[in-house]
Amino acid sequence: MDAGLKRELEAKVYAGERLTREDGIALYECDDLVWLGRLAHHRRTERNGDRVMFNVNRHLNLTNVCSASCAYCSFQRKPGEKDAYTMRVDEAVRKAKEMEDEQLTELHIVNGLHPTLPWRYYPKVLRELKAALPNVKLKAFTATEVQWFEKISGLSADEILDELMDAGLESLTGGGAEIFDWEVRQHIVDHDCHWEDWSRIHRLAHSKGMRTPATMLYGHIEEPRHRVDHVLRLRELQDETGGFVVFIPLRYQHDFVDSADGKIRNRLQARTTMASPAESLKTFAVSRLLFDNVPHVKCFWVMHGLSVAQLSLNFGVDDLDGSVVEYKITHDADAYGTPSTMHREDLLDLIWDAGFRPVERDTRYDVVREYDPAPSLAERRAEPQRVWA
Repeated sequence: MDAGLKRELEAKVYAGERLTREDGIALYECDDLVWLGRLAHHRRTERNGDRVMFNVNRHLNLTNVCSASCAYCSFQRKPGEKDAYTMRVDEAVRKAKEMEDEQLTELHIVNGLHPTLPWRYYPKVLRELKAALPNVKLKAFTATEVQWFEKISGLSADEILDELMDAGLESLTGGGAEIFDWEVRQHIVDHDCHWEDWSRIHRLAHSKGMRTPATMLYGHIEEPRHRVDHVLRLRELQDETGGFVVFIPLRYQHDFVDSADGKIRNRLQARTTMASPAESLKTFAVSRLLFDNVPHVKCFWVMHGLSVAQLSLNFGVDDLDGSVVEYKITHDADAYGTPSTMHREDLLDLIWDAGFRPVERDTRYDVVREYDPAPSLAERRAEPQRVWA
């Protein structure tokens, strides 16, 4: 990067000025990762100090049967396939209650677009889960799923959200965003929910008092300019509603497991490579600098690995998701050692080891408990340290 432009961008960041589309593209073109990290860490520290948030949650995928066949997705199955499944309501409750003794605070529910499952199944599941775990907040369904519910029920998104909220819904999930720019989107998704409907549904959720996450799937066929466009659309919507509580860059995954059955569902992987750790850290940093009006940036450790998750805390990230337990939508745990679950104590150790103060939160990012700050470097060097994968 030209030294003059570098000084100009640094001055804008330290002055708290809003960055432009051109600024975002220039930041992606910069190879000085340490400099990018310093700028993003400054912005992150101004907002959140040395705090790193996490929660004790469980992911539930009620069904992997899906009418869509998105090019990047290894999760979806068609009706009748050997490992297609749909949980009964009592099965979902039983799985959720397995973590009751760990003081679970959130259930995170995302599913396929099941072609024949009736709309009434979904509010019923929420009601039964809420009855079984009344103190657990329900974060469920992508905007893509809500649009699907419109199709199968004949109801409007307004009516659907009201009924789901009456059944216990606390927040939508942030999925279904992928990359909004149509130049890329037309090649990666196989459903009808695009920026217009995704933003419509989140805008509606915000108007009803929900605080929702937003995501971006990066590292496939998109270019940095598409990532910048994606973030700026969200930033503009956030200016309007103020309803996004966290931004989550999600690393695109190759299909490590399902190809073993002879059927490769991920149609992008033959012509793509997954983002490197350096590319991931750059994406976190630029996202934090561009998305100046969202309170938090999250590294979903399942998709990035624990070492990158720790490093990301110096590149703009201040949230590490939670315990997760089971995440069927990506499979990199089988490829490079990322565990399938992290207990509260594991997350505390991970955050302390990175030199930050852990803060347990709930779905709305209200504080559940603040923990002690990280031990000093001298204290950590005084005894053997755990090595993370």
